[in-house]
Amino acid sequence: MMGPAHSLSGAAAWLGVGAAAAAAGHPMPWPVLVVGALICAGAALAPDLDHKSATISRAFGPLSRGLCEVVDKLSYAVYKATRAPKDARRSGGHRTLTHTWLWAVLIGAGSSALAVTTDRWGVLVLLFVHLVLAVEGLLWRAARMSSDVLVWLLGATSAWIMAGVLDQPGNGADWLFGPGQEYLWLGLPILLGALVHDLGDALTVSGCPILWPLPIAGKRWYPVGPPKGMRFRAGSWVELKVLMPAFMLLGGVGGASALGFL
Repeated sequence: MMGPAHSLSGAAAWLGVGAAAAAAGHPMPWPVLVVGALICAGAALAPDLDHKSATISRAFGPLSRGLCEVVDKLSYAVYKATRAPKDARRSGGHRTLTHTWLWAVLIGAGSSALAVTTDRWGVLVLLFVHLVLAVEGLLWRAARMSSDVLVWLLGATSAWIMAGVLDQPGNGADWLFGPGQEYLWLGLPILLGALVHDLGDALTVSGCPILWPLPIAGKRWYPVGPPKGMRFRAGSWVELKVLMPAFMLLGGVGGASALGFL
């Protein structure tokens, strides 16, 4: 899928988690719901680090473009080293390593570790990166028309404000894991965003090797997806006219339920 659809699906997924948490009797404080939705929206772009033309490659200028090239080469090297005889030959690393459940788990766990071991600055870095990505995905038209510096300033200012709000007693720094483990939950929307991205790509024509390295049908990089007749091309009318409105509707219902309005 394209960047805006990925970000919308990420935000909707976290709002759905908020609704489920409320139904289970462990509701999220509203700052956790809002910040988590924005982080998940940004994290839903991150698996495309292996694609130098993706939205994320433009988000941080030369730094993100260079990182995308490195990740593309790394992903391709892993693909070549682990491919089974029935896996297709390819010339790049897009939709390989960073589009797997294992990558999602590692990036989520790493983010949680960063948040709890580096205290406030690690939290600010995670918030800044994912808020910039959320702006690029959710407000992509405005982001394209404005300068990168303005988007970065918006991300930095929002990260500082949101961290301050979360730090207030009862606002969610210690949500789910309790005192002494503040911000350990930050890895969850990042993990979820990566998985939602993979599931979204699985709906497209090429599928997604989300289950790597599990062998399926003689392949290590089996492209998981629905029957081919139910798949669509990225950027097609199905994505723009059906899925994106559905994500907005589901997100709205999930958010309202999480806040107790439904």
